[in-house]
Amino acid sequence: MENAIEVKGLLKSYGKLEVLKGVDFSVGRGSIFALLGSNGAGKTTVVRILSTLLKPDGGTATVNGFEVQAEPAKVRGSISLTGQFAAVDEVLTGRENLILVGKLRRVGHPGQVADDLLTRFGLTDAGGRRVGTYSGGMRRRLDIAMSLIGNPPVIFLDEPTTGLDPEARLEVWKEIQELAGGGTTVLLTTQYLEEAEKLADRIAILHQGTIIVSGTLAELRAMLPPAQVEYVERQPTLEEIFLAIIGNGAQR
Repeated sequence: MENAIEVKGLLKSYGKLEVLKGVDFSVGRGSIFALLGSNGAGKTTVVRILSTLLKPDGGTATVNGFEVQAEPAKVRGSISLTGQFAAVDEVLTGRENLILVGKLRRVGHPGQVADDLLTRFGLTDAGGRRVGTYSGGMRRRLDIAMSLIGNPPVIFLDEPTTGLDPEARLEVWKEIQELAGGGTTVLLTTQYLEEAEKLADRIAILHQGTIIVSGTLAELRAMLPPAQVEYVERQPTLEEIFLAIIGNGAQR
Protein backbone atom coordinates (compact mmCIF):
# COMPACT_ATOMS: atom_id res chain seq x y z
CA MET A 1 0.00 0.00 0.00
CA GLU A 2 1.29 3.46 -0.87
CA ASN A 3 2.07 5.45 2.26
CA ALA A 4 0.32 8.74 2.97
CA ILE A 5 2.85 9.68 5.67
CA GLU A 6 6.57 8.89 5.84
CA VAL A 7 8.71 9.92 8.82
CA LYS A 8 12.44 9.18 9.03
CA GLY A 9 14.88 10.20 11.75
CA LEU A 10 12.77 13.05 13.09
CA LEU A 11 14.59 15.16 15.69
CA LYS A 12 13.39 17.98 17.93
CA SER A 13 14.87 19.58 21.03
CA TYR A 14 13.98 22.52 23.23
CA GLY A 15 17.28 23.70 24.62
CA LYS A 16 18.85 20.71 26.36
CA LEU A 17 15.57 18.79 26.39
CA GLU A 18 15.47 16.21 23.59
CA VAL A 19 11.83 15.58 22.77
CA LEU A 20 12.25 13.54 19.57
CA LYS A 21 15.41 11.46 19.18
CA GLY A 22 15.03 9.95 15.74
CA VAL A 23 11.39 9.00 15.13
CA ASP A 24 10.58 6.66 12.22
CA PHE A 25 7.17 5.43 11.03
CA SER A 26 4.93 5.27 7.98
CA VAL A 27 1.15 5.37 7.55
CA GLY A 28 -0.66 3.63 4.69
CA ARG A 29 -3.34 5.47 2.74
CA GLY A 30 -6.86 5.03 4.04
CA SER A 31 -5.68 3.52 7.34
CA ILE A 32 -5.88 4.57 10.99
CA PHE A 33 -2.48 4.86 12.65
CA ALA A 34 -2.37 5.30 16.43
CA LEU A 35 0.60 6.99 18.07
CA LEU A 36 0.58 5.98 21.72
CA GLY A 37 2.52 7.57 24.53
CA SER A 38 2.25 9.06 27.98
CA ASN A 39 2.09 12.81 28.63
CA GLY A 40 5.29 14.47 27.44
CA ALA A 41 6.26 11.58 25.15
CA GLY A 42 6.33 13.87 22.10
CA LYS A 43 3.10 12.90 20.35
CA THR A 44 1.85 16.45 19.87
CA THR A 45 5.31 17.56 18.76
CA VAL A 46 5.19 14.97 15.97
CA VAL A 47 1.75 16.19 14.86
CA ARG A 48 2.84 19.83 14.94
CA ILE A 49 5.83 19.04 12.74
CA LEU A 50 3.75 17.03 10.26
CA SER A 51 1.17 19.81 10.05
CA THR A 52 3.93 22.42 9.39
CA LEU A 53 3.32 24.26 12.67
CA LEU A 54 6.78 23.42 14.00
CA LYS A 55 10.14 22.93 12.31
CA PRO A 56 12.14 19.80 13.13
CA ASP A 57 15.82 19.95 13.98
CA GLY A 58 16.58 17.01 11.72
CA GLY A 59 15.14 14.12 9.77
CA THR A 60 12.57 14.10 6.97
CA ALA A 61 8.80 13.86 6.78
CA THR A 62 6.40 13.67 3.85
CA VAL A 63 2.62 13.97 3.90
CA ASN A 64 0.52 13.02 0.88
CA GLY A 65 3.74 12.91 -1.16
CA PHE A 66 4.87 16.42 -0.19
CA GLU A 67 8.00 17.15 1.88
CA VAL A 68 6.97 18.98 5.05
CA GLN A 69 9.81 21.50 5.09
CA ALA A 70 10.25 22.02 1.35
CA GLU A 71 6.55 22.13 0.37
CA PRO A 72 4.62 23.35 3.44
CA ALA A 73 1.81 25.00 1.44
CA LYS A 74 1.07 21.76 -0.41
CA VAL A 75 1.13 19.84 2.86
CA ARG A 76 -1.33 22.27 4.44
CA GLY A 77 -3.58 21.87 1.40
CA SER A 78 -3.62 18.10 1.97
CA ILE A 79 -4.41 17.94 5.67
CA SER A 80 -6.74 18.91 8.44
CA LEU A 81 -5.85 19.06 12.13
CA THR A 82 -8.13 18.56 15.11
CA GLY A 83 -6.37 19.32 18.39
CA GLN A 84 -7.04 18.31 21.96
CA PHE A 85 -9.60 21.08 22.38
CA ALA A 86 -12.44 21.69 19.94
CA ALA A 87 -11.59 24.70 17.76
CA VAL A 88 -15.13 26.00 17.41
CA ASP A 89 -16.60 29.48 17.80
CA GLU A 90 -19.05 29.28 20.70
CA VAL A 91 -20.88 32.46 19.68
CA LEU A 92 -21.78 31.11 16.24
CA THR A 93 -24.24 28.31 15.61
CA GLY A 94 -23.01 24.92 14.48
CA ARG A 95 -24.13 25.63 10.91
CA GLU A 96 -22.45 29.05 10.92
CA ASN A 97 -19.17 27.47 12.07
CA LEU A 98 -19.28 25.05 9.14
CA ILE A 99 -20.19 27.73 6.61
CA LEU A 100 -17.36 29.97 7.86
CA VAL A 101 -14.78 27.22 7.36
CA GLY A 102 -16.29 26.39 3.97
CA LYS A 103 -15.85 29.99 2.83
CA LEU A 104 -12.29 30.13 4.17
CA ARG A 105 -11.47 26.98 2.21
CA ARG A 106 -13.30 28.32 -0.84
CA VAL A 107 -15.53 25.32 -1.36
CA GLY A 108 -18.54 25.61 -3.60
CA HIS A 109 -21.99 25.95 -2.00
CA PRO A 110 -20.79 26.16 1.63
CA GLY A 111 -24.37 26.18 2.96
CA GLN A 112 -25.15 22.84 1.33
CA VAL A 113 -21.82 21.42 2.53
CA ALA A 114 -22.71 22.54 6.07
CA ASP A 115 -26.15 20.94 5.92
CA ASP A 116 -24.72 17.66 4.59
CA LEU A 117 -22.15 17.51 7.40
CA LEU A 118 -24.73 18.32 10.06
CA THR A 119 -26.77 15.38 8.81
CA ARG A 120 -23.77 13.06 8.63
CA PHE A 121 -22.71 13.84 12.19
CA GLY A 122 -26.19 13.78 13.71
CA LEU A 123 -26.23 17.51 14.43
CA THR A 124 -29.07 18.68 12.21
CA ASP A 125 -31.43 19.48 15.11
CA ALA A 126 -28.64 21.40 16.89
CA GLY A 127 -27.35 23.17 13.77
CA GLY A 128 -29.24 26.39 14.51
CA ARG A 129 -28.13 26.58 18.15
CA ARG A 130 -25.11 28.47 19.46
CA VAL A 131 -22.18 26.11 19.97
CA GLY A 132 -21.83 27.44 23.51
CA THR A 133 -24.90 25.31 24.37
CA TYR A 134 -23.36 22.07 22.95
CA SER A 135 -22.15 19.16 25.04
CA GLY A 136 -18.51 18.06 24.84
CA GLY A 137 -19.33 15.22 22.47
CA MET A 138 -21.33 17.49 20.17
CA ARG A 139 -18.50 20.02 20.03
CA ARG A 140 -16.01 17.32 19.17
CA ARG A 141 -18.25 15.95 16.42
CA LEU A 142 -18.67 19.47 15.03
CA ASP A 143 -14.91 19.97 15.22
CA ILE A 144 -14.28 16.79 13.21
CA ALA A 145 -17.01 17.78 10.74
CA MET A 146 -15.26 21.11 10.21
CA SER A 147 -12.00 19.30 9.54
CA LEU A 148 -13.62 17.37 6.66
CA ILE A 149 -14.57 20.45 4.64
CA GLY A 150 -12.63 20.37 1.40
CA ASN A 151 -12.15 16.58 1.65
CA PRO A 152 -8.52 16.53 2.90
CA PRO A 153 -6.87 13.15 2.23
CA VAL A 154 -5.03 13.19 5.58
CA ILE A 155 -6.43 14.11 9.00
CA PHE A 156 -4.50 14.48 12.25
CA LEU A 157 -6.51 13.87 15.43
CA ASP A 158 -4.51 14.86 18.50
CA GLU A 159 -6.11 13.14 21.53
CA PRO A 160 -9.63 13.71 20.14
CA THR A 161 -11.55 12.13 23.05
CA THR A 162 -9.74 13.76 25.96
CA GLY A 163 -12.31 14.86 28.55
CA LEU A 164 -15.28 13.18 26.87
CA ASP A 165 -17.72 10.90 28.67
CA PRO A 166 -17.98 7.22 27.56
CA GLU A 167 -21.01 7.78 25.35
CA ALA A 168 -19.39 10.72 23.54
CA ARG A 169 -16.17 8.75 23.09
CA LEU A 170 -18.08 5.99 21.29
CA GLU A 171 -19.70 8.57 19.01
CA VAL A 172 -16.30 9.97 18.06
CA TRP A 173 -14.86 6.47 17.54
CA LYS A 174 -17.65 5.71 15.09
CA GLU A 175 -16.93 8.86 13.08
CA ILE A 176 -13.19 8.08 12.96
CA GLN A 177 -13.89 4.58 11.65
CA GLU A 178 -16.19 5.98 8.99
CA LEU A 179 -13.52 8.45 7.89
CA ALA A 180 -11.03 5.66 7.24
CA GLY A 181 -13.75 3.60 5.60
CA GLY A 182 -14.21 6.42 3.12
CA GLY A 183 -10.51 6.45 2.22
CA THR A 184 -9.24 9.19 4.54
CA THR A 185 -5.90 8.58 6.23
CA VAL A 186 -6.09 9.19 9.98
CA LEU A 187 -3.15 9.72 12.32
CA LEU A 188 -4.48 9.49 15.86
CA THR A 189 -2.55 10.33 19.01
CA THR A 190 -3.94 9.04 22.28
CA GLN A 191 -3.12 8.05 25.84
CA TYR A 192 -6.00 5.59 25.90
CA LEU A 193 -4.91 2.04 25.12
CA GLU A 194 -8.49 0.93 24.52
CA GLU A 195 -8.93 3.69 21.94
CA ALA A 196 -5.95 2.47 19.92
CA GLU A 197 -7.07 -1.13 20.29
CA LYS A 198 -10.56 -0.36 18.98
CA LEU A 199 -9.61 1.92 16.09
CA ALA A 200 -6.11 1.46 14.77
CA ASP A 201 -4.90 -0.64 11.86
CA ARG A 202 -1.35 -0.11 13.11
CA ILE A 203 -0.01 1.13 16.44
CA ALA A 204 3.30 2.73 17.41
CA ILE A 205 4.46 3.42 20.95
CA LEU A 206 6.48 6.61 21.42
CA HIS A 207 8.63 6.52 24.55
CA GLN A 208 11.40 8.88 25.60
CA GLY A 209 11.64 10.38 22.13
CA THR A 210 11.75 7.23 20.00
CA ILE A 211 9.36 4.64 18.59
CA ILE A 212 10.09 1.56 20.67
CA VAL A 213 7.62 -0.75 18.93
CA SER A 214 5.29 -0.59 15.94
CA GLY A 215 2.90 -3.01 14.27
CA THR A 216 -0.62 -4.35 14.14
CA LEU A 217 -2.36 -5.30 17.37
CA ALA A 218 -1.81 -8.97 16.54
CA GLU A 219 1.91 -8.35 15.97
CA LEU A 220 2.22 -6.52 19.28
CA ARG A 221 0.39 -9.29 21.12
CA ALA A 222 2.75 -11.85 19.58
CA MET A 223 5.66 -10.15 21.34
CA LEU A 224 4.34 -11.32 24.70
CA PRO A 225 4.32 -14.89 26.08
CA PRO A 226 1.24 -16.93 25.10
CA ALA A 227 -1.76 -16.18 27.27
CA GLN A 228 -2.67 -18.71 29.93
CA VAL A 229 -6.24 -19.94 29.81
CA GLU A 230 -8.02 -19.27 33.06
CA TYR A 231 -11.70 -19.71 33.82
CA VAL A 232 -12.90 -16.76 35.85
CA GLU A 233 -16.20 -15.03 36.31
CA ARG A 234 -16.15 -11.86 34.25
CA GLN A 235 -17.79 -8.84 35.79
CA PRO A 236 -19.07 -6.01 33.59
CA THR A 237 -16.81 -2.97 33.42
CA LEU A 238 -17.98 0.36 34.79
CA GLU A 239 -18.15 1.69 31.22
CA GLU A 240 -20.44 -1.18 30.19
CA ILE A 241 -22.66 -0.55 33.21
CA PHE A 242 -22.80 3.18 32.45
CA LEU A 243 -23.72 2.66 28.79
CA ALA A 244 -26.30 -0.02 29.63
CA ILE A 245 -28.03 2.25 32.12
CA ILE A 246 -27.94 5.25 29.78
CA GLY A 247 -29.33 3.10 26.97
CA ASN A 248 -32.14 1.71 29.10
CA GLY A 249 -32.96 5.16 30.38
CA ALA A 250 -33.20 6.48 26.83
CA GLN A 251 -35.81 3.86 26.03
CA ARG A 252 -38.08 4.76 28.94
